[in-house]
Amino acid sequence: MSLTGALSSAISALSAQSQSLSMISDNIANSDTTGYKTTSGMFDALVTASSNTTSYASGGVTISGRANITQQGLLAATSNATDVAIQGTGFFVVTSAVSGGITSYTRNGAFTINNAGYLENNGSYLEGWRTDADGDVVGSESASNLSAINTQIASTSGSATIKTTIAANLPSDAATGDTYTSSMTAYDSLGAANTMQITWTKTGTNSWSASFANPTSSSDTTTATGTASGTIDVTFNSDGSLASTSPDPATVSVTGWTDGAADSTITMDLGTVGGTNGLTQYASGETTPSVNVTSIDSDGLSYGKLSSVSIGKDGVVDATYSNGETIAIYKIAVATFADPNGLSAASNGLYSATVTSGNAALQASGENGAGTIYGSELESSTTDTSSQFSSMISAQQAYSAASQVISTVNKMYDTLISAMR
Repeated sequence: MSLTGALSSAISALSAQSQSLSMISDNIANSDTTGYKTTSGMFDALVTASSNTTSYASGGVTISGRANITQQGLLAATSNATDVAIQGTGFFVVTSAVSGGITSYTRNGAFTINNAGYLENNGSYLEGWRTDADGDVVGSESASNLSAINTQIASTSGSATIKTTIAANLPSDAATGDTYTSSMTAYDSLGAANTMQITWTKTGTNSWSASFANPTSSSDTTTATGTASGTIDVTFNSDGSLASTSPDPATVSVTGWTDGAADSTITMDLGTVGGTNGLTQYASGETTPSVNVTSIDSDGLSYGKLSSVSIGKDGVVDATYSNGETIAIYKIAVATFADPNGLSAASNGLYSATVTSGNAALQASGENGAGTIYGSELESSTTDTSSQFSSMISAQQAYSAASQVISTVNKMYDTLISAMR
């Protein structure tokens, strides 16, 4: 039995060291694979129940692979704005189809935009939560609210003017009934730029009114593009500072946009009451008084097409348009597990949940223990080629030694058979 046990033990050693070499080979082969986690061979002794103090029966060895999934790889900067990496705990959530696909998890953040506008990596679609323009998730940060990130969900942009800020001096030496004009830009909800004329009329001592003409397009100033309504009464203090506006806040409305845009309400920021940071009333010092406009600034943006997509540190996917506007369209989800080393590995750096790993808990970047997402970076492989070469030499020596045991057992069997003859 001793020779048989020795042979069995040596064969188990050959098998275990072969598997160990396979793991080492995989690790070295994936030394440049994004997000790859090394697999370590864990050897365990096999002991037979027949061993005692007077006799020994060899058992052998077994090996199992341990994937070091939680090991953090170094983050390396890239030139691709849609590359992402996680520093810390967690995985990206991906699906095998835009809708109804199999959900998997990965640390490989080498995503690119496919021809349909989705962020994809080797056929896996990155999942995230839809956000408003400020980056706040629309709805809940739950699995049911996740969807494949489509960068073309808002392929164009344009926003209506909701606020116009005016800094100007209305001449105190103007006569009651004198009128002056200036103009402001107003964008409608479809991103069309329009010009609105403001008529300033002095209505009495320290008092003025502002009325608004119907807006016209920048290319055709003779045809109205909507109907403006609202008159603003303005009074000043005796020191030339703003005293009040009526209504307060001062607003002007535009209805019936000819291009089908939504009705607009524009708040007129005419300055701080008691201050001189907006409208003022000082003497012009001119023979023919005039309005001195320092600035008229309107918010809103013209129509723009999607020009680029990028991912920020907080995991927010930003869309930038040709009009200069940048808005948030999605927030990337981070999945965490009770035991991430219990995940089941698949090709292309994908993992699936198991009973051991537990179900995924979804978090936003950097929240509740989840790692932080960094854009334009990728996580490097955790393979250390130097240590792998050292392990390879050790496996080779152990394999050679085990083969020598088999050769020795063979010779001893020959001796035994010869003795019996």
